[in-house]
Amino acid sequence: MLTKRIIPCLDCDLQVPQGRVVKGVEFKEIKYAGEPAELAQKYYEDGADEIIFLDITASYERRGTMTNVIEKVTEEVFTPLCVGGGIRKVDDYVNMLKAGADKCSTNTAAIHNPDLINEASQVVGSQACVIGIDVKRRYIENPKENNDRNIVETEKGYCWFDCSIYGGREFTGMDAINWAVECQKRGAGEILLTSMDKDGTKDGYDIELTKAINEAVDIPVIASGGGGSPEDICEVFKKTDVSAALAASIFHFNEYPVPVVKNYLNKKGLNIRV
Repeated sequence: MLTKRIIPCLDCDLQVPQGRVVKGVEFKEIKYAGEPAELAQKYYEDGADEIIFLDITASYERRGTMTNVIEKVTEEVFTPLCVGGGIRKVDDYVNMLKAGADKCSTNTAAIHNPDLINEASQVVGSQACVIGIDVKRRYIENPKENNDRNIVETEKGYCWFDCSIYGGREFTGMDAINWAVECQKRGAGEILLTSMDKDGTKDGYDIELTKAINEAVDIPVIASGGGGSPEDICEVFKKTDVSAALAASIFHFNEYPVPVVKNYLNKKGLNIRV
């Protein structure tokens, strides 16, 4: 059984030079959580398996991402890093990897230009090409009228999953399951899957969404959105076959530090690196 990964996520706002980490609820109600370099150092010392940095306004503001922040972080942090936000072209992948990142995550740019996935995976390798998919549930009354969308039966009714772009500010009408499959075919090495409905709520991951995407692809999937306790992380690992669980609030505000989560999961029989 492959080792499951625990990943803190740093949503970064670069309105100040050193950046600041923020956290919201359903991509709104943003509040300050710390500085990127300080939090990354803490998670490195705590034994996080990976750290994800997301520049949450880069795509919306049509600017480049946080090379200076990553260069500073990687001077003393040796945990694998994934960076997303503002990655629009192959050169952005290359420059970010040169700055010290191990992977790059792309959402908006990949949807606008799917060929970017093919090009990037050929240049930097599939393992460095992560596709972020930010998803909102769309409920329907008649599951037979699906318009080529994948309809999933949930506890709250039938729904499909809508992809968003620009940090959740716009919706595409694209079916997330179909898009995940296409991303894999084009060479993506991993999916960072975020439930917008669950983001910041701390009431558990969207199991139906996570399971549906994970079963549709063969590449690793990172579950994101809703992790509020070690029990929530245990549930997503037990009920789906995702490779990793991402969380933010519980780590940033020291509700459940990384070692506490890992020890809990290990006692529950999950293969966790402690």
